[in-house]
Amino acid sequence: MIKTRVVFIWFWLVLGASSAAAGERPIVVELFTSEGCSSCPPADALLAQLASRPEVLALSFHVDYWDRLGWKDPFSSPAATERQHRYAELLRLATVYTPQIVVDGKWQAVGSDRAEVERALGSARRSHAEVPVALALDHGRAQIRLGPSGEGVSGVVLLIGFDRRHVTAVARGENSGRTLAHVDVVRSVEEVAQFDGRASAIDVPIRSPSDRVAAIVQAADGEILGVAVRDAEPL
Repeated sequence: MIKTRVVFIWFWLVLGASSAAAGERPIVVELFTSEGCSSCPPADALLAQLASRPEVLALSFHVDYWDRLGWKDPFSSPAATERQHRYAELLRLATVYTPQIVVDGKWQAVGSDRAEVERALGSARRSHAEVPVALALDHGRAQIRLGPSGEGVSGVVLLIGFDRRHVTAVARGENSGRTLAHVDVVRSVEEVAQFDGRASAIDVPIRSPSDRVAAIVQAADGEILGVAVRDAEPL
């Protein structure tokens, strides 16, 4: 009980102060990719370069609709495909495709087109919403502190687990014989709460193991409003 209280006090006071002093949140760059897609490795490489920038949170979502075409991507998930289809609706796209990059939920580009991606990043820098978010991890639980934000700002709170790096020797499909490297591979996505603009705190279990965890506040129109990232606890 004493330890729980200590963690709670640290979360609200120390982490809250460090979050306020940390400056602007990172820009979220989501790549929709697949190991079964021969056009995707250049986009994977570009995402790895972007991931090295301190102002970027890179997330690699492996979709599952390529899995029936010769190679089952070991990191693919229906959740990644569902998220991409949702972006297609919000961004008024006729279809989904790979590789695709979505920046801060508002701008999209062909994932291997560096110039187009840089333009999207520039747009995100000029229009950068920021809801205060702080994240602490303790004994398999995520403690998220939110807000407050401006009037009329609302959204959902997502907890995303991702691994820093994976390498796969692909045996079949369009990339047969190639060894593919991926960074910041998403392993789980969970909507854990609603955000109504008021200051609040959330305590939820972390259901899937991963190297890092991100708490993201996202508006109904797709715009990313707030982000916090922490390294996962060692097993």
